[in-house]
Order: sequence, then C-alpha cells, then structure tokens
Amino acid sequence: MAMSIPPLESYALRTHEKLRYADTDRQGHVNNAVFATMLETGRVELLYSLDKPLYSEGCTFVLASLHLDFLGEINWPGQVDVGTRVASVGKSSVTFEQGLFQKGECVATAKTVVVQMNVTTRRSHPLSEESRQRFGNFIPVASE
Repeated sequence: MAMSIPPLESYALRTHEKLRYADTDRQGHVNNAVFATMLETGRVELLYSLDKPLYSEGCTFVLASLHLDFLGEINWPGQVDVGTRVASVGKSSVTFEQGLFQKGECVATAKTVVVQMNVTTRRSHPLSEESRQRFGNFIPVASE
C-alpha cells in the first residue's frame, strides 16, 4: 500500500531553511541529524512566536518524542521548506505533524510531541485554555 504524502500546502505553518555546505556529510548530501534541526525550526516558530508565545509564564516546551521518516536526500546548495501542523492537543502536550520539502518534493515526514514544562518544578504543566484554542487553529480540516 502506497503511503500518502501530504503536500506542503496542507501544513498550516510554512517556513524555510537555507542549506549550508557544513550541513553535508561524506556522502555529499545533508546529514540526517540536520533533518531534526530543520524540523525544530518549524516547531519553534510556532511555539515561541515573538508576538504571542504559546507557553505559560514560568514554563517552556520540551521535546518528548520524535519519529522521523526519511523519504529522500536533501542536497546542497538550496533551501528546504518546512511544513508544520498540529495533529492533536493534550492536557499539557501538543503533537505535531511535519514535512521537509526540497524543490517541491517531500524528503521527510515527522511526528513530534512537545510538553509544556514548569521551569521550577521540571514537571509537565497544563496548557492554558487560550493556548489550547490557538493550537487548534493549526489542526487541518478533516477533508485533507
């Protein structure tokens, strides 16, 4: 059964990364560890927006899970488009679906979970109702 790859346009938040020569490895393509760093950029632009961050006072977000599927190579030079959307919102966590695209082709997909953590107690902290609603704006409609 063929896997359905969502197009970049299906992600509520889109950003991009400029590739650096230093991102490449001995095989001449972008190193697999850099994929995770590019995904982080997509999440951080949403979580820590300078206009209106989504974390509660005294809290931050930590990565709890990362599942990354490599579908193709990324080659230097160029740029990579990063798509991010919210799959679900829990009491203190958010699950993201993300995609990396080069020249319109999806080269990786990922599912990540972040948890809001209280910086003093180092324990999970419930999301505010406002944050839960705002995260909901990044959940795709059922027709996708």
